[in-house]
Amino acid sequence: MAVVGALLAACSGGSSAPSSSAGTSTTPSAPTTSTRTATPTVPPGTGTATGTNSYVALGDSYAAGVGSGGSTGVCYRSAHGWAPLLAERYDLQLSYQACSGATTASMGEEQLSTLGAGTSRVSITIGGNDVGFAFVLFTCASPSWLSDCRGAISAGRSTLRTLLPGRLRALFAQVRGRAPHAKVTVVGYPHVLGDQDCNALTFFSSQDRSGLDAGTDELDALLRTTAASYGFGFVDPRSRFAGHAPCASAPWINGLSLPIGDSFHPNRAGQQAYAGLVGPVLDPTSTASAPRVTVTAAPSDPRAAADAVLSMQLDQPQNLRQAQAAGVSTSLLKQYVQDLRSGDTATVARGLAGLRALDQAHADRASR
Repeated sequence: MAVVGALLAACSGGSSAPSSSAGTSTTPSAPTTSTRTATPTVPPGTGTATGTNSYVALGDSYAAGVGSGGSTGVCYRSAHGWAPLLAERYDLQLSYQACSGATTASMGEEQLSTLGAGTSRVSITIGGNDVGFAFVLFTCASPSWLSDCRGAISAGRSTLRTLLPGRLRALFAQVRGRAPHAKVTVVGYPHVLGDQDCNALTFFSSQDRSGLDAGTDELDALLRTTAASYGFGFVDPRSRFAGHAPCASAPWINGLSLPIGDSFHPNRAGQQAYAGLVGPVLDPTSTASAPRVTVTAAPSDPRAAADAVLSMQLDQPQNLRQAQAAGVSTSLLKQYVQDLRSGDTATVARGLAGLRALDQAHADRASR
């Protein structure tokens, strides 16, 4: 499972930043109301953000614009992210502190230096990495007979219930202490998979997707209640992103992408949607409106998909033994893998569909 493992290792961000190539699996159109590139006006980590139009963007990869292309540096920030977009739209002076891979601990240690008594606005997106976003996705993306998605989700939710509440309270208290007069908005997470898995290199069964969605729901509920206890606002993106998952005709979330670190993060249309949600909460007196950006799903390449699945070596002896122990038909498994080696597109498609059916059937048995 080296390929999927590399994917989710990159998604976790941190000091081992993914490649800064600007390519993605979908190519959204440019903003319709502006051609000027949104650029942070306060360099990250320097000075104190002060003034009536000051704005500090804190958090993890979902706050750093990962998924939109053009990400750079150790924190993998992108000028196409929603924070720079809304800063430009609302004429705010942005201190872009968000960092891919950030946890509540690292955010408290590394991102709060520009907060001060004169800071006007703050946004926070945090918690996903505390509960193991990358590890859970890696586990659930693997064929169910080779992984324990349910166990990974359960472990993440255990952390969410036992450790994360205290971590969030400590972090939010730091933010309020450093920026006592700022309007603070906590921003939640969307469902990232939707109701189907159309990517050949991932195996998210319906049970996997439901479990991941339930975990996101619980995380957003915790963020909302904790934010409210500190007088912070909360933005919930789930309903707005419904119908725009990676397999939708107009996706706002990337599926498996290049660069790999952009996978399962909002694309440029998704960043615009976030900006449209957060802006009115962060700056409710403004009359600025969000430009509309659309994106269509890129056509799939069956041969490339087949090559990617073949790299998983599902028909190697060790993986076959695991499949057999899990009650998966090894004869069908080997036949479907062989189909992927065909030069015929229909045969390749049959092999991909067959492997996904084996995965779903095993997940159904395991859930009984």
